[in-house]
Amino acid sequence: MTKPDFVSMTRTELRQYILDHREDQEPLEVYIDRFQNPNNKVFPAPESIEDLENFPELHRQNLEKQRKQA
Repeated sequence: MTKPDFVSMTRTELRQYILDHREDQEPLEVYIDRFQNPNNKVFPAPESIEDLENFPELHRQNLEKQRKQA
């Protein structure tokens, strides 16, 4: 059986293929490579209960910053 050309598939087609063929790792890797935004920020995981307690405020500050940049 010949695999489809994952690179030429649309995002919707590729996503559906991945859902229908969960055992196939190749299309998942193509999907991640193609649609991952290199500008996404990665935030460190909370290290303590205090970090978790402050999350709502940190989240609000981040949303305000994003709105000002838009």
